[in-house]
Amino acid sequence: MKVRKVLLPVAAENCYIAINENTNESIIVDPGSASERIEKAVEESGAKPVAIVLTHGHFDHAGEAAYMAEKYGVKVYAHQAQKEELEKASINLSGYMTGKSMIYKADEYLGDDQEIELAGLKLQCLPTPGHTPGGCCYYFPNEGIVFTGDTLFCGSVGRTDFPGGSMSTLVNSIKAKLMTLPEDTICYPGHDAPTTIGEEKIYNPYL
Repeated sequence: MKVRKVLLPVAAENCYIAINENTNESIIVDPGSASERIEKAVEESGAKPVAIVLTHGHFDHAGEAAYMAEKYGVKVYAHQAQKEELEKASINLSGYMTGKSMIYKADEYLGDDQEIELAGLKLQCLPTPGHTPGGCCYYFPNEGIVFTGDTLFCGSVGRTDFPGGSMSTLVNSIKAKLMTLPEDTICYPGHDAPTTIGEEKIYNPYL
């Protein structure tokens, strides 16, 4: 699997294009803003989008999901606990941060640790509440890759001062769901640079 990062401007958030080079299909992870940047990256990749996945419901990760889904004729996937945060502007922060309250949605909601196949790739939806109640990570076991959203960063963790946030819950989620993955697993976070599970076990001061 090839991963292409698209840096988006509304909160310096990362959107990713996860590409299966064998099928020439892709999955869009967290299309939060600047749809034109994402479209350009998709075009340059040459791979056909077949799905969108959301790590949590905040505006800077879900803001352009509906537009991108309609453009490419694909479904939006999210963890089942994200439904409320996607649909309430007070939780998804759209009104607070942008001045325009928005409601987001997913077409399919996934259960805890549910495994599915998209773009010919197997992935698992790992529930990691703490940054938001519905936060999750998408683990690709065959590729040794996990998209961690705002759960785990390089040397840090997601902030927990937004509605529904909890530092103790977040740290417990990371230890239970992420630190148990193979140490060479590459982590692609929602902000900043990639890291690995092994590096975070050693250097992350929150863990």
